[in-house]
Amino acid sequence: MSDLSRYVIPRGFRFAAAKAGLKASGRTDFAVIVADAPASAAAAFTSNRVIAAPLIVDKEHLSATGGRVRVAAINAGNANCAAGEPGLRAARDTCAAAAKVFGCRAVEVFPSSTGIIGVPLAAEKLIAVLPDLAAALGAEPAHFLEAAQAILTTDTVEKTAFARIDLTGRDGAAREVRAEVRIGAFGKGSGMIHPQLVPHATMLVYILTDAAIEPADLDAYLRPAIDISFNRISVDGDTSTNDTVLLLASGASGVPIGRGDAAFAAALAQVCTSLAHQVVADGEGVSHVVELHIDGAANDADALRVAKAIAHSPLVKTAWAGCDPNWGRLAAAIGYSGAQIDPGRIDIQFGDLPICRDGGRAPEFDEAVAHAYISQREFSVSIELHQGLGSCVFWTTDLTAQYIHINADYST
Repeated sequence: MSDLSRYVIPRGFRFAAAKAGLKASGRTDFAVIVADAPASAAAAFTSNRVIAAPLIVDKEHLSATGGRVRVAAINAGNANCAAGEPGLRAARDTCAAAAKVFGCRAVEVFPSSTGIIGVPLAAEKLIAVLPDLAAALGAEPAHFLEAAQAILTTDTVEKTAFARIDLTGRDGAAREVRAEVRIGAFGKGSGMIHPQLVPHATMLVYILTDAAIEPADLDAYLRPAIDISFNRISVDGDTSTNDTVLLLASGASGVPIGRGDAAFAAALAQVCTSLAHQVVADGEGVSHVVELHIDGAANDADALRVAKAIAHSPLVKTAWAGCDPNWGRLAAAIGYSGAQIDPGRIDIQFGDLPICRDGGRAPEFDEAVAHAYISQREFSVSIELHQGLGSCVFWTTDLTAQYIHINADYST
């Protein structure tokens, strides 16, 4: 059970979860986030060209409202993807029913789904428990936790992150006062994790703040935060059809924030990075979490190319699974990454241990010591390319037999 004392719940939101009967386990599988008033919204979605029905509806609704959301309705156990027109109808019917129960317009409902692809979604099951969700709504940490747990699929733990910052707001007499702004978030993701979120199993993330921020400004904060967090992780290299990050601002703190607030941007980035790391750490079958540091690339794009080539290499990932310090596999991935390189200038370290220098085995390389280092649950790999100032940090995992078992048996 999570330590609820660390939960910093943004004001202006309530939460609830229920059992709709979509999960074979019988656990809770439907959650709602309800804003007390229409909240400003910014969202990013998967770049996969096969996209789930709720994402299509989300984009329509955000356009229709100018970026305002009253209810986020999230189901687990069924992705509502590759279901054709019936899938769209299921998403829209759920929104229409939620609007009646929670007293808002259907276009102010933001649906999300996660689970198996290609199976019709029984919207009637979701609709049937909406009154139960309305009756169970609350703003306490326990309500937040119940919602975070209800959206999990192959995840083994809920994923939450929080931040609080003191900023300047105005009281009822329009006088400047110092007030606390809160950010709270929960998400899910364990397999099918290599988010490529644009306009720029599935990752769903819901970030809430009680700051007062207009939708366009909210979007300007969300995109850079995503780029250094959710777009810098990979478990298996698969980009889901349902990946979604939703950022909502209730304004309930009374603190208005425009663009360029460094404190808010830093807090948001901290929350996003924490959640991204939690997703990787809970990857399906994962026994090692690896932080890649790529430096000295010709540019940041090249650094990211190298990181992804390494993160997606089955040979590299299985070496990590076996705690095998086979750095030649890293060199090979760097070479086919498409980045500008000079093979004779590549340096590689495992933590502080020199492994490769000037493209060859480092004189200090000690295989036994390197093996012991990468036997840890978490470790880092640093690569210096000596081509320029480009760099990036990327989080990934090993690839184990357990991952195969989980996904071989997923639908049966």
